[in-house]
Amino acid sequence: MLNDKVILITGGTGSFGKAFTKYVLTHYNPKKIIIYSRDEFKQFMMQNEFKEYLSKLRFFIGDVRDKERMTRAFEGVDYVVHAAALKQVPACEYNPAEAIKTNIHGAQNVIDAALDTGVKKVVALSTDKAVNPVNLYGGTKLVSDKLFIAANAYVGNKDISFSIVRYGNVAGSRGSVIPFFQNLINNGETKLPITDYRMTRFWISLQQGVELVIKALEEAKGGETFISKIPSFTVTDLAEAMLPGCEKPEVGIREGEKLHEIMVTAEDAPYTYEYDKHFIIYPQMVWSESRRAVPTGKKVEEGFSYSSGNNTWWLTVEEIRELIKTVDLNK
Repeated sequence: MLNDKVILITGGTGSFGKAFTKYVLTHYNPKKIIIYSRDEFKQFMMQNEFKEYLSKLRFFIGDVRDKERMTRAFEGVDYVVHAAALKQVPACEYNPAEAIKTNIHGAQNVIDAALDTGVKKVVALSTDKAVNPVNLYGGTKLVSDKLFIAANAYVGNKDISFSIVRYGNVAGSRGSVIPFFQNLINNGETKLPITDYRMTRFWISLQQGVELVIKALEEAKGGETFISKIPSFTVTDLAEAMLPGCEKPEVGIREGEKLHEIMVTAEDAPYTYEYDKHFIIYPQMVWSESRRAVPTGKKVEEGFSYSSGNNTWWLTVEEIRELIKTVDLNK
């Protein structure tokens, strides 16, 4: 599907962008991949990392806040993966206007540029924090999700669709709990602080995140939210896996932090269908019969919800320990 296509990734120098680029170059033969981001140094580093593929790569300096620049970048593009965002919860709380400019206004700019330039598909990355948000980052991503879903109402006769992929913190991603614990261990700490003993999280790898985006690019008709079926773990088990026998003092939940990662709410259940490896929340509004996505999965039960706390698939301490070996903590 991606063979001979032009793909643009906003925020393409991040962990996801690099993993997605490597996956596509390894499994397909794209015509071109455009890395759209605002950090010239990260682009320089990525060019060095992908030296053998430079004939297929283009590095476009720009900000999602700049609609004019983005419209220029989108010319001739077939597929857009929107990964750019301000993601750090404390930074968004302290700089709310900046989070709104990037995560909300930037999302609208992506939509407008795609509609104006003949892009065929847009897949936007979402987050568990957009579900029942308790912090500004989650609030801005909820609005972003709504914008991308509603964008399908404005396509007219254009051959374009907008869809969403949702997952939580990728295992080992910057600012998440695994590198935090590892840094403490590296510094000789014998205690690993737990914000709340009840806390759970989903485990998803970068590879799984990339594969879900590929699925959305292949299957989306417009307005769907794709969610992977993935295992859960308790943060206390994670601490035990990383530093066996360590003390685990409970230090209290942080502002804007949730006990569990939530992917599907009970309110979403009437529109949610289950498949072998994922769920899809279908849009409540249908803008055109010709664009209607027909569910082929099993409709979930009334009142169904999907969170890391009510999951039926749990990792043991030993399984967590083995999975940690696959995590690159140097990125």
